[in-house]
Order: sequence, then C-alpha cells, then structure tokens
Amino acid sequence: MVFDIYKRGQGKYTRLCSAFGTAIIAALGCWRLYIKLQAANFGLSPRATLWITTMTPAGLLVVLALLIFWLVNKPMIADFMIAAEGEMKKVSWSSKQEIVVSTFVVIAVVILMAGLLGITDLSFQLFFAWLLG
Repeated sequence: MVFDIYKRGQGKYTRLCSAFGTAIIAALGCWRLYIKLQAANFGLSPRATLWITTMTPAGLLVVLALLIFWLVNKPMIADFMIAAEGEMKKVSWSSKQEIVVSTFVVIAVVILMAGLLGITDLSFQLFFAWLLG
C-alpha cells in the first residue's frame, strides 16, 4: 500500500525529524504563497478571490505533506535514514568539560590571530604611509 510505513520503528527519530523539518519549510512556503496571493488582483468577486487565496496554499500544503510522507517511507531513502541513525548511535560524543576547554582554546586562538592580523595591518599602513608620504 502507498501509505504503509516502511520498516516501522527503525530510524524513527531520523525520519520523524526529517519529515518535520521538511514540513516546516513547506508550510513556510505555502504561507508565503498565501501572502503573495492576497496581494494579487484576480479581477474576480471578493468571495472567489478569498477562495483562491486560501485554498491554493492549503491544497498545495496537503499535496506536499503527502509527498513528504511518501518520500520518508520510500525504501531507498528510509534505508539511508535508518543507517544514518544507526551510525549516530555509534558516535563517541565529547564530554561537557572537553567541549568547554575546546571552545576556550578556539576563542583564545581567534583573539590571538585577530590581534596579530591587526598589528600586521597597522604596520603595513605605517610602512606604506612612510613610503608614499
């Protein structure tokens, strides 16, 4: 059947989050379409214009939702997401202390490099001002 869930329970969170993120993008696109259609002048009665401006984005959202559901349960895509979630479970995540120390080192190096580049820039400015002036 078209609306069966492929390998139910496997890759659940990856598929759910992917579908949810894609649905948010589709909903924002349909909202933008609704705003654009409100600004359009169709030359029809207000009731017909209201019908067009509301039902076109709503219908498109329903079609996109069905497409997202179908894509997330397509065997090739679902198998990839199941494998990706399995690999994410194997990752050795850093501890909070390692992240804090690494972040401090990165910030210190960025500040040091910014200072060195600033000094280099200032010395080049002084050198070329002396050379040309």
